[in-house]
Amino acid sequence: MKKAIVVVDMQKDFIDGALGTKEAQEMLPRMEAKLSAAQAAGTKLVFTMDTHGEDYLATQEGRRLPVPHCIRGTEGWEIAASLQPFVRAAAAVVEKPAFGSTELPALLEDCDEIELVGLCTDICVISNALVLKAFYPEKKISVDASCCAGVTPASHAEALRAMKMCQVDVK
Repeated sequence: MKKAIVVVDMQKDFIDGALGTKEAQEMLPRMEAKLSAAQAAGTKLVFTMDTHGEDYLATQEGRRLPVPHCIRGTEGWEIAASLQPFVRAAAAVVEKPAFGSTELPALLEDCDEIELVGLCTDICVISNALVLKAFYPEKKISVDASCCAGVTPASHAEALRAMKMCQVDVK
């Protein structure tokens, strides 16, 4: 059985930058430990990166969330420094201009089990979990709640409940 972990948007702007949260900062050491164990076990790692251009505020997302973040090439766009060793060893790093990535299913076709971790539970984690569940209804799709954080603790919990309803396993 081949397993993959999709590390969603562990970028500086979501940890301690423009949209950072205390929960994201507190979760980072758990993420590091999880990825160390996964790497030792030979688990396939795939990272996603929220990626916007300088025109972000003119986009639909930018008009609804008028906080410039994850602008390609800025410090806030970069994946956390402590995760860089895992990024260098990853099977793929996917830049995505929207919440969910349509590239993930092809990258994970050879995996029987897919686990998601990262930021933000209530936006990009849930979007990618549901894309994968729709594409692969018979594969085990799961989310490690201890290695995710939402915009708020309440919206994190709501997203976990919604994923459970859609048959995504929540650990």
